[in-house]
Amino acid sequence: MNLFRSEEHIKNWQGYRPGTEGGIVALKDLVGLFSLDFMRRRLDTDYVSRSGEYVDGLLSAVAGIGKEIPFWAIESQG
Repeated sequence: MNLFRSEEHIKNWQGYRPGTEGGIVALKDLVGLFSLDFMRRRLDTDYVSRSGEYVDGLLSAVAGIGKEIPFWAIESQG
């Protein structure tokens, strides 16, 4: 994960690859994704049995920030 000040700085970075714009996420949105049960509950004893529920929440959040393209595509387990 690389953190940049702006999308312009990302596109000026020597490691930038055109076509990867779908992977650009604002820091506030990343904080939101990492605060979901999908990440927070990883050490719970029932995590695996409830993972489908957590993935559904993650998918909803990803769609909510406008990341519905193949770069972010994962299939729901539920």
